[in-house]
Amino acid sequence: MQAADAFWHITNFFAPALVVGGCAAVLTRFVWRRELGSCSVWRLWAWASAACAGVSICGLVVFARDGKMATYAAMVVACAITLWWVGLRGR
Repeated sequence: MQAADAFWHITNFFAPALVVGGCAAVLTRFVWRRELGSCSVWRLWAWASAACAGVSICGLVVFARDGKMATYAAMVVACAITLWWVGLRGR
């Protein structure tokens, strides 16, 4: 595998985590606008994407392949829990 192939492989592996984290952060910020007044969208996106990326890596280790629906379901749950923890926990 050449360097460009490895780059695109890794980029495509983490792309769902970034997209799910970003969409969830923006929608969370839109729905709970007043409650999340002190949290920036970038902070929510970073935490949610990191949680989703961690679940993707765990899914790769557990199932020995990526793209399993169980991994994507766990990614959504982890994203929701992370957004609650970072943004809405103490309110």
